[in-house]
Amino acid sequence: MAIPDYQSLMLPVLRVAADGETRVPDAAEKIADNLGLSQEEREEMFPSRRQRVLHNRIHWAKFYMTKAGLIDCPRRGRFNASAEGLALLAKSPSSIDVSLLKGYSAFLAFYNASHATATPSEKPATAEAAASTATPEEQVDAAQNVMHSAIRAELLQRILDNSPTFFERVIVDLLVGMGYGGSHDNAALRLGKSGDNGVDGVIDEDRLGLDRIYVQAKRYASHVTVGRGEIQGFVGSLVGFGATKGVFVTTSTFTAGASEYSRHLPQRVILIDGPRLTELMVEHNVGVRLSRAIAIKRLDEDFFAEE
Repeated sequence: MAIPDYQSLMLPVLRVAADGETRVPDAAEKIADNLGLSQEEREEMFPSRRQRVLHNRIHWAKFYMTKAGLIDCPRRGRFNASAEGLALLAKSPSSIDVSLLKGYSAFLAFYNASHATATPSEKPATAEAAASTATPEEQVDAAQNVMHSAIRAELLQRILDNSPTFFERVIVDLLVGMGYGGSHDNAALRLGKSGDNGVDGVIDEDRLGLDRIYVQAKRYASHVTVGRGEIQGFVGSLVGFGATKGVFVTTSTFTAGASEYSRHLPQRVILIDGPRLTELMVEHNVGVRLSRAIAIKRLDEDFFAEE
């Protein structure tokens, strides 16, 4: 089953907290066992790879119930059900969510205060966030994914709108940005200058030039796929040069046959299609620049730990 949202986890968290003092990792294991979550679901991470999804949702379920007075935090990193929380469980609620928590004066005061401090332009977003089943981190990640998808689509279109020479320059910038080719000038001199024998360029794999990577670049429209035959031709060129490593870059996509063929070669041939190309460009800041950075801060538990 899928990992429940943080509001759906409120009741399971409170039940675990009613058994005695616990921590988020311990509560996560018990809840995962009760829900029958797979090991993969238990280990699922946010795109940032910094926190498990299950742990994050349990944290926010605990946080909101703490604000309602249903959960106490007697010690650093530990929590248990309060008398108010035990009283709620005694009523056998079918679920606990933000709407139910608003029935507690402490939570309502917190809820109203968080809305009162928002600017007029922020209030619609804060209201939507409070009503959402996604945690704040999930909402940030989702928004970032939408923006990244949009900019990647625009990057690809801009590449197609420009000349083949520009496309070669994009590949140079990307490979140098990823740490290949030594200096930008050396990479630029090598790549895009051969243009024969089925290879568009050669780039040093490292700054000392101990090994080389052969590159083939095809600026195709999205409906023109790269087939197995073109990959075979490129591999034939690698054999002719005595090369063992190659990168085939296209703005379109590869057929299933081409992808399968590349996986079973004695040479190491990496296929980079349009979506992967733009993903790498965003990751290595090629053709994009930082518009705005958002710092997400957490409570520093060490600051409040008394000796």
